[in-house]
Amino acid sequence: MWRRGSMGMLMWQLLSLVVAASCVIVASGLGQGQRVTSVYDFPDGRGFRADLEVIEHTELYGADVNELSMTVRVEGQFRVRVQITDRNTDRWEVPRSLVPRNEPKNSNRLGLPQEALIKLTYTTNPFGFAVTRIANNEVLFNSTPSVRTSLEGVESPSFNSMVFKDQYLEISTHLPGSATLFGLGESTRPDGLPLVKGKTYTLWATDIGAMNVNTDLYGAYPYYIDVRAGGLTHGVLLLNSNGMDIKYGGDFLTWHVIGGTFDFYFFAGPTPLDVLDQYTELVGRPAPMPYWSFGFHQCRWGYKNVSELKYVVESFKKAQIPLDTMWNDIDYMENYLDFTADAVNYPEDQLKSFVEDLHANGQHYVMILDPGISMAYENYSTFQRGLEQDIFLKDDDDKNFLAQVWPGPVYFPDFLNPKGKEWWTNEVSMFHEKVPFDGLWIDMNEVSNFCNGSQCKFNGVIYPNHNECYLECKKPGSQWDEPPYKIVRQGAYENIGDKTIAMTVRHFDGTMEYNAHNLYGLSESVATNDALRITRNKRPFILARSTFVGSGAQTAHWTGDNAATFKDLEYSIASMLNTGMVGLPMVGADICGFADDTTEELCNRWMQLGAFYPFSRNHNTFGATPQEPYVWEQVAASSRAALGLRYRLLPHLYSLMFEAHNRGAPIARPLFFAFPEDAETLTVSKQFMLGSGVMITPVTLPKVTTVNGYFPKGTWYNLFNNFATKVESKGEYVDLDAPLDSINVHLHEGTILPMQESRLTSTEVMKTPFTLVVAFSASKPAGYARGKLFIDNGDDVEMVIRKGRSTFVRFVGQQSEQRGVLSSKVVSGDYAAKEKLFIQTVIILGANGAPTALRINGELVDSSSVTSSYDSATPSIKISGLNLSVGSEFELQWTTKSSHSTV
Repeated sequence: MWRRGSMGMLMWQLLSLVVAASCVIVASGLGQGQRVTSVYDFPDGRGFRADLEVIEHTELYGADVNELSMTVRVEGQFRVRVQITDRNTDRWEVPRSLVPRNEPKNSNRLGLPQEALIKLTYTTNPFGFAVTRIANNEVLFNSTPSVRTSLEGVESPSFNSMVFKDQYLEISTHLPGSATLFGLGESTRPDGLPLVKGKTYTLWATDIGAMNVNTDLYGAYPYYIDVRAGGLTHGVLLLNSNGMDIKYGGDFLTWHVIGGTFDFYFFAGPTPLDVLDQYTELVGRPAPMPYWSFGFHQCRWGYKNVSELKYVVESFKKAQIPLDTMWNDIDYMENYLDFTADAVNYPEDQLKSFVEDLHANGQHYVMILDPGISMAYENYSTFQRGLEQDIFLKDDDDKNFLAQVWPGPVYFPDFLNPKGKEWWTNEVSMFHEKVPFDGLWIDMNEVSNFCNGSQCKFNGVIYPNHNECYLECKKPGSQWDEPPYKIVRQGAYENIGDKTIAMTVRHFDGTMEYNAHNLYGLSESVATNDALRITRNKRPFILARSTFVGSGAQTAHWTGDNAATFKDLEYSIASMLNTGMVGLPMVGADICGFADDTTEELCNRWMQLGAFYPFSRNHNTFGATPQEPYVWEQVAASSRAALGLRYRLLPHLYSLMFEAHNRGAPIARPLFFAFPEDAETLTVSKQFMLGSGVMITPVTLPKVTTVNGYFPKGTWYNLFNNFATKVESKGEYVDLDAPLDSINVHLHEGTILPMQESRLTSTEVMKTPFTLVVAFSASKPAGYARGKLFIDNGDDVEMVIRKGRSTFVRFVGQQSEQRGVLSSKVVSGDYAAKEKLFIQTVIILGANGAPTALRINGELVDSSSVTSSYDSATPSIKISGLNLSVGSEFELQWTTKSSHSTV
């Protein structure tokens, strides 16, 4: 039985592209799937509910759930939700307190509902469903099994029918040959950015170093982007926090999930940026980051005391290398206890004085926290307060679950417990009164545990080597610790409970860790974001290791414990881009490598690359060779140049943060985000864009002074050498000079880039005048260029356009053969006016000739105060001395004697 709803919004019809009901495919051991028994349309015509039942029962991986319910909703114009679950028993779902599932904007400017861009169709027996793009009838997702015939004429199923058991769910989709997939993380991928056919991607939050490739790392992102022919793009999210394997078979994709429900969201796109907009509208927009966080950060596990921190800060200044933020790893703590400071090496009064000195110099301070709270010290007040409020995770006997991390024996806070969040806020606030930190780094939150066991005992002795478990633990052996289906662990750990807490551990509401494991880092991020807002009343900055879809609404992320190798440098690019595509735009890798000793050459090249990560931090491990950029003169020189350009680009980076916060757009983007119709960009994994107009082409190999990069069609101007060179491309690979002191950074035609002057801190940069770089084609006499600029104080909790608190400007440039115009459209200009922010210089790239006249708002410019010059080699015009208020709209006109020949 099936029904058809409103044709204009959603079509409930048998799909002609899938097999008929008479052609039943029997999958060995897993049955024939389900049949549809009834369908109920929703009154609004934008969805339905269907009942399903199992056709043939099987026992592999457990008994089938016999009666299922499927709910389909068309949510707005761009989104369809499909949830399949047990009809009679509630099952685990990701809490809305962590991932909100925001409603889409479902109307146009007239307030009228908009027609959906995608539709769902289904078969009744066996059941399967498909999602189709209405505009071209292209099938985006199709779960119905079909027959595949081999060259020998043997028929076989392309994949199994849908399976739904208590601890095993399986579903697949067909994929055409034109599909290129991205996402499904977190893992380090030596093969580059696109997903690789024939590989299985495991999603299970794991404390394993990022130098280990092709294995499940700290985060879990059950979400992918699919780019088809011509650049048409859609996204698919399975909102499920249970462990899973996702097998990419080339012409199919199969999910093997060990719990929860099928809760799919399909995003219509049709561009990559549209998909990110639609996806982050659902799971939460990326949190705004403070302006200072876009400066350079320095950290090391192994700074011995406050005096060493001071030495590092002074050495940066002496070397004239920009530095915005100093960090502390666990060295500052007393016995590795959260919310404490070592009385000998980091006494609170000295640490507080150091931080206050940083603040006086416009710099900042971030410190680490781990979730494990030691239970071994009677006078540890943080623990005692947690014990009194009963906020720790529970074991099988409803006792506080005992684990071991850096402090030794610990209990873990339950951040799903409202009382746990209140306790955390209180501890953050009290410690902030002692040490006025600016941000928090939350580590080890997969959650990491050096012991495996469902119940452990502590004999009262703390041993110095905390990496070895010294607790006496009961080996876990339940159906939750050893589920019927075993997800693929490619790294050092075989079982899902290895180096983490037992799967039978319970949260305050009875939720098992088996279901919520992948969410622990997100839950801590939510609690920490709330705590910082309350404590500082400023925009929070958090750096979290373990993340999930929706984490970007709370935190920044770094790619974890990498190694000091050129391979790790290379892999960091794909890792950064993958993270940005899942809605975490503030991301970077440990520059120069975390583990092992770096080299001068490696650190030199990595400082050049890392200068253009959205989050730019040098960090290495205890006992490794110091790698602060001033250690080597060559690295210092390269750092001054690369970070100098980064600091000039801070207005651009910060405006990209505003775009990310409003539309989910990554800051660092794959090339195909800017050029989706250029199929060659889909395979580029060693270059990236900052926004849509700035491209970074780093050196990723040792002992080379050239680099080969792909340049999409158009004129590209070299930003690093002040536009002295350019590339005219038809869409091709180009060999570029890359001496040791240089990195290739290019600006694409059609871009207007706001820049300021380089200084040693972002605080100083904010006060400097602006330069606008307007890039036109160097080979065409006519062209357009666009850009935008967002400005506020960089620390307000909210990042919004608000009168008196911020200014937003759109710039438009247009050039014809003998004239050009640059104009601005200002929203809420009074903030920029109050701050006395001016555009001092305009550089016009691809200019048609030397300027013969300049006008501002129709008035001829006085040449005694405003000067202009022409460089025929670029060709470019530089106009200086303008003093145009950023907060006021203007129109700058120029006329030229054309250098282009006419016929």
